[in-house]
Amino acid sequence: MAEADRVGVVFVSHSARIAEGLVELARQMAPSAKLVAAGGTDDGRIGTSFDLVSAGIAEADAGAGVVILCDLGSAILTAETALDFLDDETRARVRIVDAPLVEGGVAAAVAAEAGDDLEKVVAAAETARGPAGGAAAASAGAAEASAAAPPAPPSEVAPAGAHMRRVTLINADGLHARPAAELVKLASTFTPKVTVNGTDAKSLLGIMSLGLTKGATIEITSDDPDGREAVDAIAALAESGFGEH
Repeated sequence: MAEADRVGVVFVSHSARIAEGLVELARQMAPSAKLVAAGGTDDGRIGTSFDLVSAGIAEADAGAGVVILCDLGSAILTAETALDFLDDETRARVRIVDAPLVEGGVAAAVAAEAGDDLEKVVAAAETARGPAGGAAAASAGAAEASAAAPPAPPSEVAPAGAHMRRVTLINADGLHARPAAELVKLASTFTPKVTVNGTDAKSLLGIMSLGLTKGATIEITSDDPDGREAVDAIAALAESGFGEH
């Protein structure tokens, strides 16, 4: 997909290093998305800059829209001021999202990478406000630290009419951020709903919150009669080690 077809994401932080680090992090999972850092003041101090945010919006806007995520309240005020100076047509395709900067930004970046439209990218970022977003932060440590509290096993029987595949994770670090992003991007290319251990396969934070480690069984299911292709494609991706093997 061409860059012009993707939504851009702008990270607004009081620290230039934080904004740049978030772009670096998100780019590991969304290498082709338009991700822009707009952190710090014009002269490199802690704070925010109207000019940097305005330039970030312009750089990120390829025509499909822009999602802005901010770290603190005054960053939101700066972003809102920047929006006030946009022309009506541009302003209509720019959204400031009330979501955690890290989790929401990564989720938005992955959705943009998958080619989702503006409203879907906004919705992806907003998932970080819910239970899955909070759990995702904790799950990174859980995935590394413990086999002592393994995830609940998948069900033994698929619902009537469902198509289901089970795959054992072979990745050394389990379903961590990068393979989770690959799974979500693939799931997003299919219309039917697919779940992984009961969680929407199109939700990055939901998938990461499962905390699935190496050797865990993932159950990929779709109740949609047209979901077989999606389930089989995700199963094949998991069996391949998500490109890490």
